[in-house]
Amino acid sequence: MIHPKTELRYISNEVGYGVVATERIPAGTITWVLDKLDREFSPTDIQNLDPIYQEILDTYTFRNNKGNFVLCWDNGRFVNHSFNSNCLSTAYDFEIAIRDIEVGEQLTDDYGYLNIPRPFRASDEGTKRKTVYPDDLLRYSKVWDKKLQKPFTKILLLEQPLERLLSQETLDKIAAIVSSKEEMASIVENYFPGAH
Repeated sequence: MIHPKTELRYISNEVGYGVVATERIPAGTITWVLDKLDREFSPTDIQNLDPIYQEILDTYTFRNNKGNFVLCWDNGRFVNHSFNSNCLSTAYDFEIAIRDIEVGEQLTDDYGYLNIPRPFRASDEGTKRKTVYPDDLLRYSKVWDKKLQKPFTKILLLEQPLERLLSQETLDKIAAIVSSKEEMASIVENYFPGAH
């Protein structure tokens, strides 16, 4: 489920629609949680579907570390890619804002951690990276882990509208990480080696 203080807006002809903040979302806020309405498809499930469904799933799913395809039921599926994303996934089936997201600003992900099946050239944002590759999680996990460290420590200090969707086990793990009793698991745990 995507953060409730967001809405779907038309962004441009190039990217289509995107998810935009309707209120300021501080760094450390949980912006998306894998919830009970999100649907998971195995590769066999997808092969058995009519091609019209396969095309939709190819556009709107990401691949988890088990190799299954996850379709977000809400506007979460419209979060666009950015090499300078303001949200990052964790190894705990939720994403957080890694910097403050202002009203009217898009929530963005780096598709490099979504186990994409094939490379794609993204919009030029003036970064060294120009193309997203299926193995970007292996290449950039240490950079992304570093970006997650500081905002992760703020999770328990902020109002978290999506907190009730987290299991008690996940909440306990967050508390242990924030109190330095446990290390945060690396984002590389989301990698599926057979994605490409």
